Amino acid sequence: AGACALAATGAHAQSSVTLYGIIDTGVEFVSHANAAGDHVVRMPGVTGELPSRWGLRGAEDLGGGYQAVFTLESGFNVRGGDLGQGGRLFGRQAFVGLRGGFGTLAFGRQYTMTYLALQGADIIGPDIYGLGSFDAYVPNGRADNAVTYVGSYRGVTFGAAYSFGRDGAGTGNSPGQGTCAGQVPGDAVQCRNWSVMLKYDSAYFGAAASYEEQRGGTGAAANFFDGVAPVAFTNSGGKDARVHVSAYAQAAGARIGAGWMGRRVSTGSPAAAGARSDIFFAGASYAIKPDFIVDGEGYRVINSAHDTRATMATLRATYLLSKRTAVYAQS
Repeated sequence: AGACALAATGAHAQSSVTLYGIIDTGVEFVSHANAAGDHVVRMPGVTGELPSRWGLRGAEDLGGGYQAVFTLESGFNVRGGDLGQGGRLFGRQAFVGLRGGFGTLAFGRQYTMTYLALQGADIIGPDIYGLGSFDAYVPNGRADNAVTYVGSYRGVTFGAAYSFGRDGAGTGNSPGQGTCAGQVPGDAVQCRNWSVMLKYDSAYFGAAASYEEQRGGTGAAANFFDGVAPVAFTNSGGKDARVHVSAYAQAAGARIGAGWMGRRVSTGSPAAAGARSDIFFAGASYAIKPDFIVDGEGYRVINSAHDTRATMATLRATYLLSKRTAVYAQS
């Protein structure tokens, strides 16, 4: 047996550890909340504008321009105080790595390149009424057992990630709850995940593209959105692939962004049909004043496998009470 490992322990060299977090909650009104058309007033169970979390982020200077880095980040639901991401203690991120002029190489539970590539053009972001309404994986794009590399040069960023078993916690099939543990002897591809990203960012505009592929495995399913039955994804020959392109422009407190994400699911079994979907999005934000921001985004999904087409629009206004506290309203 052999192993290659990277570890971070208590350090005597120059180092820093940062405690950080976000608490986001509110009250929502939902019309037609069930098949009977009834409405409901409630506290959302997951998030409002940003998912709630707390975390520890650290770095130690190793000399020669290198640093050992780590992040431990825990998601939680304010409504009930329970842990997110399938009950993991550090379900949002848990990794250790090496950072230097070459970029960052890291090992552990981390974001996939799809998640990182969307951050420029997706105006609303991981909001409860964002892209995740049509593809719940998008704001939950993480993988267990992952090795990642991200490097930048003159505004161009390249990233790659490979997971030996993408999600091993819990028994559910929702993103982040545990669908495919992988790392099975005798099957080199079961539950594997890999993704790549190429993006460019400048002071006034940017563009990004990414590709991500997941493999099936025992007990796995490919989810789309509420009301649509998951697609059985238990064959390691099956592929769930997402490709995305997007761009944005910004100036004088304004930003516009747009993009497309295509998804193709092949089950790897002649007895089980696959699925495909296309999501288009476009949005804009504007800082009316330094402490008052309005933004919005529109979404269109076309799901050929389930004969489903839907359109959604989100509007949001945010008022900054301080550098760290804000109130917002959205619909």
